[in-house]
Amino acid sequence: MNVRRRGAAEKADAPTEASRSPRSLRDAGVALAGLSAVFLFEMLDNSILNVALPTIGRELSASTTVLQWVTGVYAVVFGGLMLALGALADRVGRRKVMLVGLVLLGAASLATTFVTTAEQLIAVRAAMGVAAAMTTPGSLALAFRLFDEDGLRVRATTLISTVGLVGLAIGPTAGGFVLAFAPWQALLLVNVPIAALAFVGIRRGIPADRADELHRDPVDGAGALLGTAAVVLALIAPTLFVGAGTASPLPWLTTAAAVVTAVLFVVRERVARHPLLDLELVARPLVSSGLAFKAAAALATAGLGYLVTLQLQLDWGWTPARAALGMLPQVVVLIAGGALIRPLVTWVGLDKAARLGAGAVVCGLAVYGLLGRFGYVWVALALMLVAAGMRVVGVVAGTNVMRGLPADRTTIGSALVDTAGEVTTGIGIAVSGTILATLFTGDIATSSWSAHQTAQFREAVTRTGLVLTVLTAALVGWGIIRARRVADSPAPSLAADPDGD
Repeated sequence: MNVRRRGAAEKADAPTEASRSPRSLRDAGVALAGLSAVFLFEMLDNSILNVALPTIGRELSASTTVLQWVTGVYAVVFGGLMLALGALADRVGRRKVMLVGLVLLGAASLATTFVTTAEQLIAVRAAMGVAAAMTTPGSLALAFRLFDEDGLRVRATTLISTVGLVGLAIGPTAGGFVLAFAPWQALLLVNVPIAALAFVGIRRGIPADRADELHRDPVDGAGALLGTAAVVLALIAPTLFVGAGTASPLPWLTTAAAVVTAVLFVVRERVARHPLLDLELVARPLVSSGLAFKAAAALATAGLGYLVTLQLQLDWGWTPARAALGMLPQVVVLIAGGALIRPLVTWVGLDKAARLGAGAVVCGLAVYGLLGRFGYVWVALALMLVAAGMRVVGVVAGTNVMRGLPADRTTIGSALVDTAGEVTTGIGIAVSGTILATLFTGDIATSSWSAHQTAQFREAVTRTGLVLTVLTAALVGWGIIRARRVADSPAPSLAADPDGD
């Protein structure tokens, strides 16, 4: 009898799965290094490659349209496959899908060595887009699953995103330096050691998914095809608007096809026995509000970045180097702003932090729309407000989406967050490009404008800024309405770790 009691006591005292979770960021250092490397690849990839586009065009005899596909095919494949591959990861294992994706990333990057034509490079970029769709959504899901406390989850996500944003900031400079003494292929070969670091960190630092964290429902093939088609068409349409112009029927037909396909996807998910995306989960207050805030931040950041770049160089006549310095306030806030997230969440809680971040995004756009034409100080203020809001939303809104989902749906939830950002980024650029094309007469890239054209451009910038403000405010307003359905939860404990992390 005593032996039985002692055995029961030992079983009760044995560490549970929850108690084995890391108690500090330092305890999870290996895993966080791997997850940070995944996000570094996503942020670094396009920013570093853009510097090499003129060199690639010369060496591969590629036209401007072909070069657009060199960068664009990655985003289209990445955005189009995230939902389907996120759903697959929730079934077969997030860690397993991410490791396979990292192997594909390393192999595709190595294949760059053998590229001799632009078409081959486009194929390589498409393969890298598949790898990104397999790895990026899982990084948020695995970071969330790694810890049991919301405070550590926020801090881990902040760390991972900061590493990625550093890559985004230094990408163009590092790429230019490398091109001074190495061929352009070296810019893609850098993904090989990044993929290797990520593979080792995730393989050693993150346990395999438990059976209770996965689900075994069949994959909805029709839903996957419709969802992928809807996102792909939505991502292609903005490029067509900017490239072909509003007078061409092609972008309008593509947009109509995207809407029709999206409607068919929703209908399919409502009637499917095992839907790819359970719309009842998306309708949960934490999930829908987080997605709305993420979409608003991405829309604002893309639209503002597009407008400011044109304004500094075309209207104010700044050189590209000076214009890059003009964007520096945004870069500084994006990188340094991570230090503000922890105290903000400690002070007001996750839900209110998301609302405040989204509100800062709207305020930044409003400042630009109303005052941006009157001097750089207003442009800089707008950049900093939008960057600060996006920095908070990027971490907190994603965490809220994860909090609002069952454990066996976290990867597709992360894919939803990324997809919302990808699609609204395209919408922000499309709205900006379309309004500018409508109000500005003549070639906008010409070296000299008439006084009338200058007035047209400034009027277009003001109107576009205000339209983006209204669209972003509508998304934020919807997010706030949905968030009010969630009872204000106490702020997570973000006290310093015993290890000093």
